[in-house]
Formats: sequence, C-alpha cells, structure tokens
Amino acid sequence: MSTEGHDLRHHGDAEMRDDGSALVDLAVNVRADTPPPWLRERIAGSLTSLAAYPDGRAERAAVAARHGLPAERVLLTAGAAEAFVLLARALKVRRPVVVHPQFTEPEAALRDAGHTVDRVLLREADGFRLDPAAVPEEADLVVIGNPTNPTSVLHPAADIAALARPGRTLVVDEAFMDAVPGEREALAGRTDVPGLVVLRSLTKTWGLAGLRIGYVLAAPETIAELERAQPLWPVSTPALAAALACVEPRALAEAAHAAHRIAADRAHLLAGLAEFAPRGLRVAEPAEGPFVLIRLPDAAAVRHRLRDLGFAVRRGDTFPGLNTQWLRLAVRDRGTTDAFLRALDRALR
Repeated sequence: MSTEGHDLRHHGDAEMRDDGSALVDLAVNVRADTPPPWLRERIAGSLTSLAAYPDGRAERAAVAARHGLPAERVLLTAGAAEAFVLLARALKVRRPVVVHPQFTEPEAALRDAGHTVDRVLLREADGFRLDPAAVPEEADLVVIGNPTNPTSVLHPAADIAALARPGRTLVVDEAFMDAVPGEREALAGRTDVPGLVVLRSLTKTWGLAGLRIGYVLAAPETIAELERAQPLWPVSTPALAAALACVEPRALAEAAHAAHRIAADRAHLLAGLAEFAPRGLRVAEPAEGPFVLIRLPDAAAVRHRLRDLGFAVRRGDTFPGLNTQWLRLAVRDRGTTDAFLRALDRALR
C-alpha cells in the first residue's frame, strides 16, 4: 500500500529477502540469537498436542496475571499486527488519527478497513517528541507507539495518558517496551486511563516473528468487541505455549537482563556513530529502543553500499514524516556493531 509516496506495507524483513538473506541483519528489530534453547524446547513440547484445538484460557490468565489484570482485559492475538487489523475492523470510529513517524501497519489496516486516516507528524526539530495538543480534539481513535518505531523515542507515560478523552480510544503500541529497562513509561496494566488499549508483542524480544504471538490489554467491553472480530482459534498451540513461557518469572528476569544489555550495546553504537558527525551523520536522540534512527545526506546510496559490504539496514522513507535521508539501525552486540561501523566508514567515502 502506497499513500502519498510512502509504502505503508514495506517492513524491515524486505531487506533480508532473496539476495539479502546472506547479509548481516540490522534491518529487522528482532533480538539476535533468539529464541533461546529453553523456549524452543517449550514450543517443541507443545507439538504433541496439535491434534486438539487450541484453548488459550490458561495462557490468557497468565498474561493477565503478568500485568496484574483480570483475564477479561486480555486478548491473545497472532502478533501485534493482527491486533491492528481487529481494531480497524471492529471499532466504530469516525476520525482515526495516527501519530507518525511510527510503525505503518496501524494506518494501513485502518485504510484497508475503509477509514479515512488523519496524520499527526512529529518533527525532527522537536526530537520527534509528542505534543498532546497537536492531536485534534475530535479524534475518536489515536494510535501512537512507545517506544516509537523507528524514532526510538520513549514518550512520557503522562504525555500519552493526556491524550485520553471520553469517547476516544487511545491505542498505544508497546511492542518494544520490554526492551526498555524497567519498562518505564509503560501504560500496560493501567486501568485508570479511559479508552486505553495497549498492544504488546512477544516476537521482538524472544525471536518469535515466525510464530506470531502478541496480545491486547483493554477494557472488557473493548476486548469483547475485538474477540468477536477474530476467527476461531486464532492463536496456535505452539504460540500459546510460547505465550505462557514468556510471562513466567524466569522469562521476565531474562527479558529484564536483555533490556539492560541492549541499553549498553546501544550506547556503544551511538558512541561509534558520533564519530561520523563531521561527515554529516545525525542521530535522533535520545534513543531508548532496540534501534536507532540516523540521517545522512546521501542515505539511499549509503544503504546500497552497505549491502555491497554485507550489511542490511532499514530505509526510512516508507515512514510518513521521514524521507530518503533516514535509515534505521537495529542494535546488535559490540562485535557486530564494530564491524558495521567499519563498513559505514567505507560506505561514506
């Protein structure tokens, strides 16, 4: 889907298809070296139950308990992407607004469902930070990411909560929140914000993009509406096994440790990128997600040179509010980052 020059259906995995399969992947925001062996074993163990239809009640209850919520406030989905489709199809809204730059699937799903979508474009000059006053009062559905893909901005929870209004659905995409140490600024688990819908994904931190598992947290009546729009048995038995495993105390502790490691690896990447400032490279800061957004005068050509040097990075011009000067880089371990920085040095010559 292309709208006003932006390919809303282009995602980072496109950089890795076909001739990109042999490249070092800095284009996809899935944590490297995942899923861990213990999680693969749990998923494999579920295969003996494939003859039975998936139930999901125990997993739903476990996700609810992880956020201190009753089960009727949780809906398991085939990844966060399915949740955007359900929201677009099930909710009766008149004026949806998407805050950009952000993940483009929410707008694509809304447009596919026949909605006319308004955009609020955050500005580089403001650090891509949210000004709640920029969202039209008449908007009855507002979608924002936190931390936001691709800008890596972590908006204060209070600023996002300030968007809530009677009669408005406030959708917060927290797909990358578990990569933030302490999940600070999270709204998941909050029941005091009217109209709040929080989306979470288990595919990023745990390397389960091919399995498709995520969930929605919202008021029971909203969950019921979304559930009616779902097909029967939307989440497979292996995906349910993953959901249960990923909210257990051991997994939460591992994710918390990974978040701190990502923060340290991101700091290493940012320090290396700073060396290229005299050559026109700028970083959108402060970056708080497992990726960073950079601007270069000749970014499109640099991206192609990086491919020739063995590295795939995400183009930024498919995000409303960005243009061909922007690239998104996934945070990787220090060895991978150092090799990338050497390649970037060559690509900028």
